Amino acid sequence: MSAQAGIERLRDGAVRRLAHDAGRFRVTVRLGHCSAAVGAGEVLRVFEEDLTDNCRLVQAGCDGACHAGPQVVITGPDGGSVLLSRVDPDTAIRIATILEGGQMPLRFSGDDPPSAEGQVRLVLDGCGDMDAEGIDEYLVSGGYGGLANALSRSPEEVTGTVRESGLRGRGGAYFPAAAKWEAARRAAEGPRHLVVNCEEGEPGLYKDRHLMEGVPHRIIEGALIAAYGAGAESICIYINAEADLSAARMERAISDAGDMDLIGPDVLGSGWSAQVEVRRGAGGYVCGEETTLLNTMEGRRREPRLRPPFPTEAGLSGRPTVINNAETLCNLPFILGRGPEAFSALGAEGAAGTKVLSLSGAVRRPGLIEVPFGTPLSDVIGGGGGGVRAGSAVTAVGVGGPSSGLIPPGALNIRVMPGSLHESGIILGAGGIVVLDESVPVAEAMRALAAYNADESCGKCTPCREGTPRMVEVIDRMAERGATRADAEELAYLAEVVGSASLCGLGQAAGGPVMSTLHFFGPELGLPGWRDGSLL
Repeated sequence: MSAQAGIERLRDGAVRRLAHDAGRFRVTVRLGHCSAAVGAGEVLRVFEEDLTDNCRLVQAGCDGACHAGPQVVITGPDGGSVLLSRVDPDTAIRIATILEGGQMPLRFSGDDPPSAEGQVRLVLDGCGDMDAEGIDEYLVSGGYGGLANALSRSPEEVTGTVRESGLRGRGGAYFPAAAKWEAARRAAEGPRHLVVNCEEGEPGLYKDRHLMEGVPHRIIEGALIAAYGAGAESICIYINAEADLSAARMERAISDAGDMDLIGPDVLGSGWSAQVEVRRGAGGYVCGEETTLLNTMEGRRREPRLRPPFPTEAGLSGRPTVINNAETLCNLPFILGRGPEAFSALGAEGAAGTKVLSLSGAVRRPGLIEVPFGTPLSDVIGGGGGGVRAGSAVTAVGVGGPSSGLIPPGALNIRVMPGSLHESGIILGAGGIVVLDESVPVAEAMRALAAYNADESCGKCTPCREGTPRMVEVIDRMAERGATRADAEELAYLAEVVGSASLCGLGQAAGGPVMSTLHFFGPELGLPGWRDGSLL
């Protein structure tokens, strides 16, 4: 049986099973780590106890509109639906009573609704609507079709398709995905590994958790495609130690996929084997660095390895290992299903596809936003983010987390692009964006970012171990007695040394917050005559 025939058989079975719910109300609770913090679990429990047999209760992930949680979507037997935001347990009881009578509930408030303005949802497609604790709805939506297409080709052909699409990694380095797979295949015969990096320990970043909680099967499908292309048969999904809901949904999805022969000794009857397991992270920002991640998987200290050799040459247990980010892999079902041209048509020149951004801070609608590469930051904040909160004004925007830095409101025409966004050291990183208003002085924000990097340094290499806390000391001295030109020169020197001499990405980018703040905000730091990074 061909892989295509196998997926059609699975899809037909899913259609039959879902047909049993025809004629019932579908009550979808969008339960993610964000909405759980504001009571979505209690809302779910009310529905579990109070809904009658004329309703089907579904758990989905958050759709990215974290500001509107807990959200509940009611879909009637006729296909009509209503989205309710900020639902509390009392409201859930009222909804259950209305549904018991066979009626559709109306909106209960005029709260600010979620917005998809300016978004192109490729990676997040179905997130918040699709059953996150089952496989049938993913299958019926076309899920695992990209895998079936991949298995009908050779691994080299699959890699060529991904290369043609222009897909780059989405973890922060933006390395071409196909190049990693090719390097692993060239390195050695025998066992190879694929590791899905879902550590995501960076503050202000939560995209991978949403993907694991909302579309876990898309991650699995992407991981299987990548493993097939790289010649690997062992897949490990490495999940942050604190991301319990993410891990639970991924483990459930792995189990369901295994029951349908999408994982195991003969995937979709293709003769290719793949095993998938979940490993929990050791904790700490530096664990997201790929060689540190490998060390923790092997029971070693959480510190980076010297390179070369690179993981694609000698990674997990000394074997060639491909490490891809969860968001990266979520693009593969689209590329293998719709073709590389459809993917490369999105985005900007040299930057194909979309980027999922974690937006927080002083915006009206914090949450996840997926936009094509090339979108200006002003559109991200003013569109999907709904603009700045009433009564506030933007004073700075943190882009790229503690590995990047701060930009002023006048520079929001900067476009979302892979890698470096500005000569001052601003990088997109994994896509965290934090909007600051006048309640957070820029100097305090710079210190917080610098102190975070100092605290998270593993201590292995001297430049990072000694240089990052030294930068914090200089910033504190500036705050105590006023900034001087000598202070700025010392900060710039420290940032350059730490960035150029550190072993891993944490240290190499630790000077970014300092350099960018000096460049853009010199006068606010009390540096007389400082304009546009005149000392940089």
